[in-house]
This record gives sequence, C-alpha cells and structure tokens, in this order.
Amino acid sequence: MRRSVGRSLAGIALILSAGTVTACRSASPEVAGPVAQSSAPSEAHQHVGMWVTADGHIRQELRADGRYDEARGERRSAYTGRYEVRGDHIDYWDDSGFTADGRFDGDVLHHGGYLFYRENSEAHRRARSPQS
Repeated sequence: MRRSVGRSLAGIALILSAGTVTACRSASPEVAGPVAQSSAPSEAHQHVGMWVTADGHIRQELRADGRYDEARGERRSAYTGRYEVRGDHIDYWDDSGFTADGRFDGDVLHHGGYLFYRENSEAHRRARSPQS
C-alpha cells in the first residue's frame, strides 16, 4: 500500500504486516529498504520483568512493549532501547546505536559478560547469599 504524502515525506513508506510496522526510507520512492522495525510483541513473553546482577548494581527491565531500560548504580536509564526474544536468545538494539545479545538459562540471563537474575527468583537469592 503506497500513498503520495507530499514532497517532505517523499521516499518514506510504512509497511504493515502481522502487527509489525517497518519504516522504509529511500532517496527514490522506487527503491526503499528497511530502516527500523517495531519490536512491540503481540503478547508478553515469559522474560518480561526486572533482571539484576547479584550485587544489584545493574538493573535491566524488559518491558512488555519490547523496550528495555537499564540502570547502572545511581544512573537511571543508563541504556535504553528495544529488544526481541526468540526462544532463549535475546537481541538488543540500543537507542545510542549499538547492538548486543544474550541468552536465557531459566532465571539467569547471560548478557555482556554479566550474569543477570530474574529479580527475587531462587537463582537471584542463591547468587546473593555468601558462599560457604
């Protein structure tokens, strides 16, 4: 579906399919490629919620709308962006332009060289308790 929207928006098209919006941009309306894709899931997945390091220094909220917000120490929203989960794999697209990924193993998230735990899970409690 393409509609003329005037000179200021020439070369931009929106493609709607299966609940996903893909924005396309091109110098020529005849040649358009994907620029960004919404990650808003049609339903929440099992990994939505707060994920924290054992010491609580890094806190990453995976929101149901496909966005994440990561706090570091006292710095709120140190990193924000969108994410997608496929099975036990997560891909991140940070608003500042970098990408990252990770892997879920039950209530543990392996990401960026860190271990994150689902907040208040048994795995989180074990990680916080002193080893004897």
